[in-house]
Amino acid sequence: MTEATERAAAAASRGEASYRADPYPVYGCLRATAPVCRLSPPHGVETYLITRYDDAKAALTDPRISKDMYAAMDAYHTIFGDSSVALDDNMLFSDPPKHTRLRRIVNSAFSPRRIESLRPRIQQVTDELLSRCSGSAPIDLLSSFAFPLPLIVICELIGIPEEERDDAQKRCATVARTGFSKADKEKLAVAEGALRDYFVELIARKRKNATDDLLSDLIRTQDEQGAMNDGELLSTLWVLLFAGHKTTAYLIGNAVYNLLNHRDQLRDVMADPELLPNAIEEIIRFEGSVENATFRHALEDITIRDTVIPKGSLVQVAVASANRDPEKFESPDTFDIRRKGLQSAHLGFGSGAHYCLGAPLARMEMRIALTSLFERFPNIELADPAAETAWLKVPFPAFRGLEKLPVILEPAQTRGV
Repeated sequence: MTEATERAAAAASRGEASYRADPYPVYGCLRATAPVCRLSPPHGVETYLITRYDDAKAALTDPRISKDMYAAMDAYHTIFGDSSVALDDNMLFSDPPKHTRLRRIVNSAFSPRRIESLRPRIQQVTDELLSRCSGSAPIDLLSSFAFPLPLIVICELIGIPEEERDDAQKRCATVARTGFSKADKEKLAVAEGALRDYFVELIARKRKNATDDLLSDLIRTQDEQGAMNDGELLSTLWVLLFAGHKTTAYLIGNAVYNLLNHRDQLRDVMADPELLPNAIEEIIRFEGSVENATFRHALEDITIRDTVIPKGSLVQVAVASANRDPEKFESPDTFDIRRKGLQSAHLGFGSGAHYCLGAPLARMEMRIALTSLFERFPNIELADPAAETAWLKVPFPAFRGLEKLPVILEPAQTRGV
């Protein structure tokens, strides 16, 4: 390794603050000099990081690279401890034929018709949230808008009562922001234990009083051959809740932040709303909310670009790096809402059998949220453009997102003050 490569690998391994604030220079160095890079991250399990687009896309669909972390239980326990096991028995952490079975069941309940039927309600929730926002004082758009919107939508879709959502969200936030220290793992165990107990109780309630929601539909399928067992049902409920609001919330935040920092392109989108769908795809490519795909492990020795990934090693796919690969995207570090061929190219929602089930819902929520926000507050601006951007600081996270997004919805000069 060159000295620059060693520094880049060390920054990625340790999750250094400068790397978390702006990981793209590190990824650029690794793509050029060590596209399959061995890391020694804080969780203590040797990991290989894949950073180039072609390798990343191939790894996401390679049957030799497994998503079944139960088959790598020693590594799993080292990373997460014992508390996560009951929550990870779902399609996200499984291989065919189990993945195929679970995905089929959830697909049937998470149908396009059901998703499309949510459109009026998403608009209503969006309007209600924005109507509560003050136009004159700085607000944190994440806590006031970007997070509540997808949380309300996914909770209503699943069937989680309104009065129980705050606690569920707080525990999800603990899981999302937990690192690898002993203290962090203790916090993780408490949050995951509480979520597990809550889901058990919620499922029991729905069994007694089924309603018109996704959880009730999944419970009904338990009478069918090949259906989910109780553990799979609980874990599926968890992954739908967690992934169903976190990724979209951070995406909304990243979108607003980047559009406000590219005001000319925001003006173009506001003048021509037909540009918005492609702008959303560019946001997902340029600053998507999934920085690294969830853990995989090698089922055998695998050679990628002359680097051998030993059997049993963890594999991480740097989605954020792949989406900035100059071999795939021209001028990848330039934000361009008119970029061509994005939806079929970027890896922001994954690839292959594990392609994100909620992508259509996320795109719908993004389009409604951004359209409504900029129509209601066309002069919105960052509260302090010179302030340091508050990116998530969890070492080597799955998410790329902001901790807060202070904005002024109606700057004084636009109100005639």
